[in-house]
Amino acid sequence: MIDLQFFSTFESNAFLEIAISQLESKGIKKENIFAVPLDNRTEGRKILDSTHHSDGTSLSDIGMALATAFAVIGASVGFILTWGPIYWGLIGAFIGFVLGLTIRLYIEKVVKKKKRVLKGKHSEVILIIDCEETQAELVEGILWNHFALGVAKVK
Repeated sequence: MIDLQFFSTFESNAFLEIAISQLESKGIKKENIFAVPLDNRTEGRKILDSTHHSDGTSLSDIGMALATAFAVIGASVGFILTWGPIYWGLIGAFIGFVLGLTIRLYIEKVVKKKKRVLKGKHSEVILIIDCEETQAELVEGILWNHFALGVAKVK
């Protein structure tokens, strides 16, 4: 009689295998342990956000800050130059925004891509375990002791 179901996620490594073998040695039947590997993302992440999805990074933040700074500098210098402070302030704002946008695109395309590659995080495995309520504490302890990323219990 199955009373509880445990759902847990693991990185695909030796700790997962050890946890499964320890669960089997403690009396959980092989038929009651189900491991599902998740697929890795094959397509690259999009840089531009859409209306329905945002990754929390703004491409215009550095551009706006530099546009403000360059506009102030351009307007200040514009008092000396022929076109005047308004034109030079607008020119400075445009140059600052383009420079900031270029910096942010470089950071997103080159620097963060290298960081994602260096992390080496690969697909996780979802482990589903059916057990009796008397075994619940034992199963949960084994999962946490073998570095589960998360554990959920459903009656």
